[in-house]
Amino acid sequence: MALTLPSSGGTTSPSNALAVDIRSLNSLKYDAGTANNAQTTREAAKQFESLFMRELIKSMREATMKSGLMDSGTADLGQDMLDQQLSVTMSGQQGGLSEAIARQLSRQMGGADANFSVPSTLSLQQATPRAAAATTPVSAESTGPAPKGRDGFVQHLSGTAERVAQESGIPASFMLGQAGHETGWGKSEIKNADGSNSFNLFGIKAGKGWTGKVAEITTTEYINGKAQKVTAKFRAYDSYADSFRDYARLITDSPRYEKAQATAKSGSAVAYAAELQKAGYATDPEYARKLSGAINSALRVQRAQA
Repeated sequence: MALTLPSSGGTTSPSNALAVDIRSLNSLKYDAGTANNAQTTREAAKQFESLFMRELIKSMREATMKSGLMDSGTADLGQDMLDQQLSVTMSGQQGGLSEAIARQLSRQMGGADANFSVPSTLSLQQATPRAAAATTPVSAESTGPAPKGRDGFVQHLSGTAERVAQESGIPASFMLGQAGHETGWGKSEIKNADGSNSFNLFGIKAGKGWTGKVAEITTTEYINGKAQKVTAKFRAYDSYADSFRDYARLITDSPRYEKAQATAKSGSAVAYAAELQKAGYATDPEYARKLSGAINSALRVQRAQA
């Protein structure tokens, strides 16, 4: 991941430096070591914003389905270089994220720049990808219909699953596999009464403590080992991202799934699925076997698409 920094040659301005300009990096290092001035702080802040924008662009690229017609190592390298330069162009704009970062850096280094126009309540912590994800508008990846079928389903939701995995510690493949198992890889998602998508990927029911939207459907439950059709209420969300986050909260916050959460860190799909079944996540007596198989299947797809 490259940085865009002011050129030491004196002919390239910070705003139009190339993403691969090493002279700019050396120049900023020199300035940082010789003077603690506002310009150096601004340039450092711009680099933080550039890195952040690069990660956003990368996530969007990964969430976009490829035709395969133009795929090659050379094309990927060219696209990556273009994305790096795009992140540079988008950074350092007036009123942008770099101003907030610069203000925070200035304060931490013992100074303050009155020219920064960003409100003082905006901290550097708010500039991190994880914090920004909570306020970033929901992407098409999270609200658009997931493709039916394992490969398309996993590719479409991998970006969302990876972001929630970073927040929760639950591997993305575990969540993708369980979402695939619960929905038949997108073929049997829970619908609202009007036919719209409930975005409930994990079959989480709406218990007494649930105050959000509800989708009521007929489902299969195993009672005394026998499959029976029953009507049940399930949680409904505004996006797939909401579904992933609610599932992560359920696993990480509920004492009922404490052992499952611990096994998630071990990376064993079999152990994780077994603990979920022991905790009563589903009534299907074969749930652990089916779930572990789905998780391993999702993992294979992820590796093939990497």
